[in-house]
Amino acid sequence: MSGRVDLHVHSNKSGDGDFPPAELVGFAKDLGMRAISIADHDTVAAYPEAVELGRRAGVEVIPGIELTTLFGGREFHLLLPFVDWTSPALAAIVERQAAGRLTETSERVERLRALGFALTMDEVMARSQGAPPLGVKIAQILLDKPENEGHPGLESYYRPENRPYGPYLFYGDFFAEGKPAYVTKKFAALTDVLDAAPATGGAPVLAHPGAYFQRTTAEDARELKERGLLGMEVFTSYHTPEQTAFYRDLAGELDLVATAGSDFHGRIKPHVAFGALPHGDYAMVEALLARKGGSA
Repeated sequence: MSGRVDLHVHSNKSGDGDFPPAELVGFAKDLGMRAISIADHDTVAAYPEAVELGRRAGVEVIPGIELTTLFGGREFHLLLPFVDWTSPALAAIVERQAAGRLTETSERVERLRALGFALTMDEVMARSQGAPPLGVKIAQILLDKPENEGHPGLESYYRPENRPYGPYLFYGDFFAEGKPAYVTKKFAALTDVLDAAPATGGAPVLAHPGAYFQRTTAEDARELKERGLLGMEVFTSYHTPEQTAFYRDLAGELDLVATAGSDFHGRIKPHVAFGALPHGDYAMVEALLARKGGSA
């Protein structure tokens, strides 16, 4: 069965997304999409509301989550479409992730304050709806504060040509490894999450394998397939055409389901418009369900 899908969008429950689940469902309905998966960072707070909103609108909302993990000394993101948001196994993972991200956020804010930037932990948590945010969101909050516009170290981020992408530029300059506000990652091991995935009901899909922080190799993918990986996000806003071709071929070689996810957030990713990714098809959903042995 056909129909457009996007298996990787973010709501404002994520801490770095702009739109509530109801608006995402509305966008999908307006575009005639068959299904979306709201895969917020390390939280399933959009559920069960999002599923019911989709049912009313005639858009299938596939429960999902995007988990931030570590593998081979790098940050890897794992999607779990079809996850059971009430699963005790998932709750244990989410609890661990929240504790690690909260510590990471606090340490980042302290490092930024030591560099002379105006920012408090209370402001960061309030602007991210109480969910510990990713580094790009922290950067956005900092750059949104008028008190920081006059800081000589931030002038380049406020230039008209840079301003829409300021949070990403800031992340690379301050939060990347070896930079002034870098802190050690405190997330779960990807292999541990893959081991626990069957108990959550989710179908493990590696998100944006070619992302600059992830740089997934063929050897990485082979090892992860052996540990239970079922799919790979081949079509994504992160990939160049060359990367798309490479990971499409790799997914075929390893018999992984090639999926499509835009990684839509809203303002924080102005270059990613909702529905702009043309490659998602419902056959991807059916293939993942077949691999995990479930039903829609």
